[in-house]
Amino acid sequence: MKIGFDNEKYLKEQTFAILERVKKFDNKLYLEFGGKIIYDYHASRVLPGFHPNVKMKLLKELKDRSDIILCIYAGDIERRKVRADFGITYDVDAMKLIDDLRDYDIDVTAVVITRYENQPAAKIFKNKLERRNIKVYTHKFTKGYPTNIDMIVSDEGYGANDYIETSKPLVIVTGPGPGSGKLATCLSQMYHEHKRGIKAGYAKFETFPIWNIPLKHPVNVAYESATADLKDFNLIDPFHLEAYGKTAINYNRDVEVFPVLKRILEKITRGVSMYKSPTDMGVNRAGFGIIDDETIKEAAKQEIIRRVFRYKCEYIMGFVDKETVDRAELLMDEVEAKPEDRKTVIPAREASKEAEECGKGNEGIFCGSAIELKDGTIISGKNSPLMHSASSLILNTIKILAGIPDEIHLLSPKVIESIFNLEKNILGEKSVSLDMEETLIALSISATTNPTAQAAMEELRELRGCEVHMTHIPTPGDEAGLRRLGVNLTSDPNFSTNSLFMS
Repeated sequence: MKIGFDNEKYLKEQTFAILERVKKFDNKLYLEFGGKIIYDYHASRVLPGFHPNVKMKLLKELKDRSDIILCIYAGDIERRKVRADFGITYDVDAMKLIDDLRDYDIDVTAVVITRYENQPAAKIFKNKLERRNIKVYTHKFTKGYPTNIDMIVSDEGYGANDYIETSKPLVIVTGPGPGSGKLATCLSQMYHEHKRGIKAGYAKFETFPIWNIPLKHPVNVAYESATADLKDFNLIDPFHLEAYGKTAINYNRDVEVFPVLKRILEKITRGVSMYKSPTDMGVNRAGFGIIDDETIKEAAKQEIIRRVFRYKCEYIMGFVDKETVDRAELLMDEVEAKPEDRKTVIPAREASKEAEECGKGNEGIFCGSAIELKDGTIISGKNSPLMHSASSLILNTIKILAGIPDEIHLLSPKVIESIFNLEKNILGEKSVSLDMEETLIALSISATTNPTAQAAMEELRELRGCEVHMTHIPTPGDEAGLRRLGVNLTSDPNFSTNSLFMS
């Protein structure tokens, strides 16, 4: 696979830039950490060569000089907001992040539940963490925000929040997703620090949009597509252009809030102007890591196409509105791309037609899947009474990778018979066709007695990062299994069953 991004150069430059920013503020900087702190798969997809855990590597470099505060919005806990790439809720993601940081020998200093109003689910989350000896603070909505600056920067505003004790010169403030209250926490802490005579500063760590590439560069358009449901859009930073006469790219929310944020910062610091533009606030060296612009452009176009498929599926499932789908399609048109530019789309649809031809006269929905391997090879699979199309696809693929003839079966008939007996006769399931998760279990059991199955199973690791398309929305078992394999999955907006409950 082509590499378009120098990960090591980026890591070195980003670390240096952060430490330089710390020096400007009396060795106390609150750094708002935007985007995903770990497993940033969006960045790794649009910037081939970007390691999804590069931010964690950066934190490890800085761990002796930094504290970490984790913010989570109480409303996200209450409505059980889900992180799409893992299929887990934000509160679970927050706990997972704490565990992941510990794996890197990094401890979270405190967790802040923002806009807390004693919501029952948020209260349970708080209790759960505190009983595991994790410090938890709660912050309410800031009085006067965003118009009454005197109220905001007072003991009734930021001063009403508890001060979070930190000891390191760099305080990284992060959270699971946008709207978690990171900015308010940074400003609240700055207010308390300045009252204590410490001239703390604020900065923002962002990866997207990339400020020093063109506004309509596909990488920046891919960021707009990723946030189409939030109605975010990129623009030329007017404050930066006025102050320096130079073009820099930012996004609407940062530009819109900048006049208010500038006044708040000046009020906290008693008139000291820290920044002239929202771009000034950012610490972002991602643009300097790009080493092959054409590779980056193509990768970003593919991500924009993936987002269109995802929003279309989310629309028919009721998660987003039609406006979001229309916006995503408009952005795809801007980069002159179309759904069929995703190489797995047409082969998957052809596999679905083949399944229909084979199953004429039978009831049910016919599904197809296709995968693009790292060398460009396309392999397809279709559903049958025995297994889902995703299961057929993956078994076909690992056979080819292991050099196993197609007529050789990988799954033991006894294992399949046992699973079918469990599902149909014991659990009373209507469908006994093997989904992806069940297929992986059956394969692992078969591998204990079948060396051929063992050889094929070893090839599963080669699928990570490969592209997969399905003609129908995956069932929970298919989605979970494919997620564990680490493939980039899209699907047409069709349900794989007529059953409302199973959908």
